[in-house]
Amino acid sequence: MELYYLRERISGSPTPLPPYASKHYELDPIPFRRLAMERREFVFLIGGSAAWPLVARAQQTVKPVIGFLSISSPGAHAPFVAAFNLGLKELGFIEGQNLAIEYRWAEGQFDRLAALAADLIRRKVDVIAAVSGDVSIRAAMDANSTIPVVFITGSDPVRNGQVASFARPGGNVTGFSMISNDLMSKRLELLAELVPKISVVALLVNPNYHGARDGTIALVQRAATAKGMQLHLVNASKEDEFESAFASLAREKVDALVVGTDPFFTSRREQIVALASRYALPAIYEWQELPAAVGLISYGTSLTTLYRDVGIYVGKVLKGAKPADLPVQQPTGFELVINLKAAKALGLVVPPTLLTAADKVIEQ
Repeated sequence: MELYYLRERISGSPTPLPPYASKHYELDPIPFRRLAMERREFVFLIGGSAAWPLVARAQQTVKPVIGFLSISSPGAHAPFVAAFNLGLKELGFIEGQNLAIEYRWAEGQFDRLAALAADLIRRKVDVIAAVSGDVSIRAAMDANSTIPVVFITGSDPVRNGQVASFARPGGNVTGFSMISNDLMSKRLELLAELVPKISVVALLVNPNYHGARDGTIALVQRAATAKGMQLHLVNASKEDEFESAFASLAREKVDALVVGTDPFFTSRREQIVALASRYALPAIYEWQELPAAVGLISYGTSLTTLYRDVGIYVGKVLKGAKPADLPVQQPTGFELVINLKAAKALGLVVPPTLLTAADKVIEQ
């Protein structure tokens, strides 16, 4: 009777119980007790297995998040982003695995940087890479005073009040200073050696970039005057202004061009190099990457190497280093790069002294 009763309660029909059920329950004086117990165990196991992934996810380490703040655009900056990630990888951080990066691109508009920096602060990123000079540094600093900031700048961060000193920055900010403006007179000297008899030299600047107003123009003017050259100033602050700027240089019959220090110009480097080639205008640039893009000559540091170093510094911060204790780094040397193919296209013969002095000569 007990077996028949249990069979009906389990299956609702008089069909025979399976062997494991009859064997298990045939001596049980209260069939429901064991059935209810096993039901509770079953529900617990099912419920526990469903909840386990949620518990496991909650116990996983939260990925750190980097805010990447740039005046440029994703396509133009792709090789530098790759170098930045390479530096992070050296410290054990890989985007998409144990690290997330929030990219913010100003697309050449400096006035967008403040809002983009504020957005990164609202998202509570762990560190900000401000890679577009003083404007991006100020935007990140104005938006917060606690989140670490690792920067790239072409000017003196001590003089600009961004750090206390190069050795001990203090506060939440550190990075890399390229002192680019201080090299402008040297660039003009090298250009004059490569291009004979320069009487009018042009300087391309972005009037919206404070570095041009605060240092570049005055430095190049003094260097040009010292060499008996006339300086012609030409402005470009938007992508569609470069064409008219170079056309004006052709009308003015300038002999050579110095491209000013500017993160926006770096983002438009291929356009600038192409226009200089089209208008047959010998030009000298800041970064080594421009002669690689068929630019004529550059004197400065490698931007790719610089971004890798920034990635390493950001990785150190993520591992617990304080920006206040990380010295602001400066380049220990600068490289002269000459593109012989570009020189030949312009009808220039590179003097042996320059070839000997060059750290890198591109022949194709």
